Amino acid sequence: MFDLGRTFLQSVERSPEMLAIVDGERRYTYSEWYAELGRVAAGLTALGLKPGDRLAVMLQNRLEAASLHWASQFLGLVVTPLNWRLKSDEIDYCLADSEARTVVFDEVAAPVVRAAARQIPRIAIGGAEGGTHRFEEWPAAPCPDPQAGSEDWSLLLYTSGTTGRPKGVPRRHRAERAAALAHVAQNLYRRGERTLGVMPLYHTMGVRSLLAMALVDGAFICLPRFDAAAALHLIGRERISHLYLVPTLYYDLVSHVDFAASDMSSVKKLGFAGAAMPDGLLKRVEVAFRPDLFVNHYGSSEIYTFTIEPNAAAKPGSAGRAGLNQRIRVVRLGAASPDDTAAPGKEGEIIADMAGDEAFEGYWRRPEADGKALRWGWYFTGDTGYFDADGNLFVTGRVDDMIVTGGENVSPGEIESVLSLHPTVAEVAVCGLPDQRWGQRITAFVRRTGVVDGVALDAWCRQSSLADYKRPRDYVFVAEIPKSPVGKILRRLLVAGDYRKE
Repeated sequence: MFDLGRTFLQSVERSPEMLAIVDGERRYTYSEWYAELGRVAAGLTALGLKPGDRLAVMLQNRLEAASLHWASQFLGLVVTPLNWRLKSDEIDYCLADSEARTVVFDEVAAPVVRAAARQIPRIAIGGAEGGTHRFEEWPAAPCPDPQAGSEDWSLLLYTSGTTGRPKGVPRRHRAERAAALAHVAQNLYRRGERTLGVMPLYHTMGVRSLLAMALVDGAFICLPRFDAAAALHLIGRERISHLYLVPTLYYDLVSHVDFAASDMSSVKKLGFAGAAMPDGLLKRVEVAFRPDLFVNHYGSSEIYTFTIEPNAAAKPGSAGRAGLNQRIRVVRLGAASPDDTAAPGKEGEIIADMAGDEAFEGYWRRPEADGKALRWGWYFTGDTGYFDADGNLFVTGRVDDMIVTGGENVSPGEIESVLSLHPTVAEVAVCGLPDQRWGQRITAFVRRTGVVDGVALDAWCRQSSLADYKRPRDYVFVAEIPKSPVGKILRRLLVAGDYRKE
């Protein structure tokens, strides 16, 4: 199997004049971008970086971030993208944990990089201050031959750390390439595809979009930070053919005042991941775009693809069946082995076969995390779900999010799906709050777009298929639902009372 450096060379040699990347007014073909990679690779080499060294990158989605990612693949460096929203103590942890040799940053991350305690070379980009080197000052140079093989490390991703310290997820060239190939196949990409490059490159969705475009001689259209108006403009101007976003961003697009007047005719394929898409939003997006393909992708940083549902709107809530490189099971909660499977329709924990081509091999220097998640050759995801009678997987939430009320197990996702269909509910998150009698009291946190109260929403639940004991007992109307940078609901903040009411 090719390493990623040779993977990029394939596109350069096959389609040198095809558009490869767009960042504002900067437009590079594959041959032009290859020349830029030579300059970047020479600059990194001049700093003394060697194969296997970790290169920390704190950048928004811009040309430089994509160039550093690909140049690192040529040099055998382990690109370590970090969330530029992190606080300085979190940056210090990730830099120390990864033993990064160098950090690259732009204006957005400059304050936390300057405040970080770890003293390593700092490469500044754009107007950022506080660097020991400047990216723009590196001279032109030819791109070196690839110095990494398929078994070398390509990437060190850090999980979001919403429940504790971030965990490093190291991934080899072969696993990254296999995941990108599967992404191409499962989204039916064609040569010259164009995607909106807005999912952050510190997240597996962003990385997969970047790599997949190179495999099909496609174009990565950078949007440094999501803004619905800017996204709509780029989609029309660049004739973007595919969107791969978290549900929150789809909501922002179809809800924007300019959506109806924007030209979305080039968009033929949609994909979403990172979180479940509420049934109500799923229907809105389907009607708004009328796509040829609408994929629900379920996966993780550790194993990129678990399952794929290629017709998301036809079976709302379904995560589909195992992806090209994976086997999936649902085992009973607290299962003693991977063979202790749950019956169809019965909820349990979702596990994935570690022998798949896309899988990682264990966390970065976290044996205790390996011991919890990796057992008997399977990855225990911490997600709950069930298989329906047709063999399709439904993801219901997290093991830790399960609400136990009056001795009954209740999944927040089922309740959220029902409430999301109410016409005045924009977003909803359901949690179990401490209750002396019931153990946990089912509480719905709602962001509304019209006049509605708890009585009306309770009536809505009563006339649905939701069992009586699963109905929320309280409704809290909030200004926003707290989420991670990639759209996952932060239920712990709701339980702790860390939210803004209307």
